[in-house]
Amino acid sequence: MSQRFHIRRSEQDDRRWLSMLIDAMEETARPEIRNVPCDKQARAAVEAQLARPAVAYPWYGSFFSFFN
Repeated sequence: MSQRFHIRRSEQDDRRWLSMLIDAMEETARPEIRNVPCDKQARAAVEAQLARPAVAYPWYGSFFSFFN
């Protein structure tokens, strides 16, 4: 039973996260927001983050392996 609750909680969190992402994208798509210049430091930070290699699910990763 605790596993079912955990799965439901995770699905609820995923939906909440997705809803917040959609709201943020809709907000930034508004013309009055798009015409505001972006802060150079914020842009540089985003570019640096995007330049890093992608890691698939780093929070679920583990150093344990059956092959070690």
